[in-house]
Amino acid sequence: MSSQALNQSLPLTESAPDLNAFWMPFTANRSFKDKPRMIDSADGFYYTSSDERKILDSLSGLWTSGAGHCHPKIVEAVQKQVAKLDYAVSFQVGHPGAFELAEKVTNMAPEGFDHCFFTNSGSESVETALKIALGFHHAKGNTSRTRLVGREKGYHGVNFGGISVGGLPANRKMFSGSLLPNTHHIPHTHNLEHNAFSKGQPQWGAHLADELERIVTLEDASNIAAVIVEPVAGSAGVLVPPVNYLRKLREICDRHGILLIFDEVITAFGRVGSAFASQRFDVIPDIITTAKGLTNGVIPMGAVLVRKEIHEAFMQGPEFAAEIFHGYTYSGHPVAAAAGIATLDVYQEEGLFERARENEKTFEDALHSFNGVENVIDIRNFGLMGAIELAPREGAPGVRGFAIHTKCFEEGLLVRNGMDTLVFSPFLAFTEELFEKTFDIFKSVLKKIN
Repeated sequence: MSSQALNQSLPLTESAPDLNAFWMPFTANRSFKDKPRMIDSADGFYYTSSDERKILDSLSGLWTSGAGHCHPKIVEAVQKQVAKLDYAVSFQVGHPGAFELAEKVTNMAPEGFDHCFFTNSGSESVETALKIALGFHHAKGNTSRTRLVGREKGYHGVNFGGISVGGLPANRKMFSGSLLPNTHHIPHTHNLEHNAFSKGQPQWGAHLADELERIVTLEDASNIAAVIVEPVAGSAGVLVPPVNYLRKLREICDRHGILLIFDEVITAFGRVGSAFASQRFDVIPDIITTAKGLTNGVIPMGAVLVRKEIHEAFMQGPEFAAEIFHGYTYSGHPVAAAAGIATLDVYQEEGLFERARENEKTFEDALHSFNGVENVIDIRNFGLMGAIELAPREGAPGVRGFAIHTKCFEEGLLVRNGMDTLVFSPFLAFTEELFEKTFDIFKSVLKKIN
């Protein structure tokens, strides 16, 4: 649909913008602009499309908006802040909001995480975490520790450090000639033969953590700075860690003096029924990356949390000099900080982490009701993260999943597809009625597309 066609779906008082100028991220631009799916507003658990239809959001934005869209308390905090202090530099100057938010975040974090560094996105949080890991070893005199270890199918944003340690081939292919050297990858844990239709953590696969020992043997521990993994891999299609897998990674890293980074951009702030996935799995890393749910998706912001000993390693040299030459123009932005403070208050005041935990069984049962449905080859879930993987059409991988995504939107449901895997990430306070509505629409569309 062109802009002319889009105009026909808008109220008479509005006109559609020209769609040509915006090069959309992670989007089939030509297909979208031929038949756009436009959102005009949001409230609670629903979007409203440009043709004034209610669209139930089954992904909480993009894993971002667990408290619901346009939450009144967060909206009010942002409105007040932008009228009082719209911007303040964080280089050698500060404002109270950033310090208040940092205190709130670290108070929520696992014990020992006393400091956080603000960024503007998950991608920036990963870049920051990798630089902190390298800088930590340098500050401690271990200058040979420069190698980084990621994981196959891992997603750590789209900056060069993130795609270097990441393991999604499509994200790396076009840029492979310029990725960071000295990066390695351990195997992913996705195995349909052993783990298909697991509820929660699979029993098979903890031994795959031992591949890290192979890399240590090959490259020598004295050359490895850090390992980075998602506790639950989201963008790869909700890959849940096998029982004891994360614990084994922690033990190997401890044995060899390697820092362990948990990328919790998706899993933090209630997505797995606790403030952080590291708390839910009872495996504590050295560095945690966050973003998304930090501000409920209202204002872009991320944070990197570090253990006290990592921060202290940088606190040397002249006191008038910066301890780390890194940061962003918008680090700790006052409006983002206001959104973050209000968001964390909402999580606690409304008991949203606890409500998410209570919703897990309902969500799990709804997902696994599709076991045995034509073309469904796997179902995975943990916390309020779930995926239904479909068999690809012969010679056309991804076509079935994309067709379901577009048809669901037509039927009043926003669901995300990653190729032929449909991903669900409901709001933390979803109700049984909304779970039922979500999967009734999905079931109807799946029958039509099949």
